[in-house]
Amino acid sequence: MVYDRRILDRQVGRNAQLFAEATGALPSAEERFPYVRILVALIENAHPEWSQAPQKPQQVAELAVALSNRTLDPTEVADVVRVRDEERGLGAA
Repeated sequence: MVYDRRILDRQVGRNAQLFAEATGALPSAEERFPYVRILVALIENAHPEWSQAPQKPQQVAELAVALSNRTLDPTEVADVVRVRDEERGLGAA
């Protein structure tokens, strides 16, 4: 299969990139929310070195937005990262 775009992050992979593009195509934030959570989990698993980074929400959001071909909102993704961290008791910045 031939793809128009190269893989942006080999640790995350092409499937996550295609997933991010499809997630960004959803019309509302409410519809995107569960899929953005999954995408954030994929990115966190691929980049465990970011788990204690002070700018983790921004780093994850930047990568998610790039993977989605700029269709996701970085603020929306960063908020999801913060919510996931709070739920796990990691504290939010």
